[in-house]
Amino acid sequence: MRLTRLLRHLLLPDWWLLRPFSRRLLQRIEEAVVASEATHLGELRLVVEGNLPLASVWRDQTPRMRAIELFAQLGVWDTECNSGVLIYLQLIDRRVEIVADRGIDACLGQPFWDAVCRQMEGAFQSGDFENGTLRALETISTALRDHFPALSANPDELPNAPLLL
Repeated sequence: MRLTRLLRHLLLPDWWLLRPFSRRLLQRIEEAVVASEATHLGELRLVVEGNLPLASVWRDQTPRMRAIELFAQLGVWDTECNSGVLIYLQLIDRRVEIVADRGIDACLGQPFWDAVCRQMEGAFQSGDFENGTLRALETISTALRDHFPALSANPDELPNAPLLL
């Protein structure tokens, strides 16, 4: 555990960290997820987290490990077509992680997800949270439309609204 990381997670208030995600932006993200999921079989879940729980910081949990933990806790893995995708934004650590269920990951692979993560991180570094998030959703939607186009039965299995932790 690094002391600077611990202090950042303890001292920076959530309201300060989450301020780029206004109600308007959260609504736009939700609308983008709804529109996206209408075109493919994937199920998208976006989670934005300010401070990690103290126990997570203490055991030096990486953003990747946290994303995998949330992937399981939120049931993103439990979709009918194994098509869940968790987009996890860890604001203090300035990291984006994407965890995709095995059905989707087998087609797209980790290099695709890593490229989307780095694209988002680049936009966030310049303060462009809105375009960074919406462009990433469009990139993911295009890939899912190509590999998992919507069928006549396309149930909405996960909440579409971004989750703020």
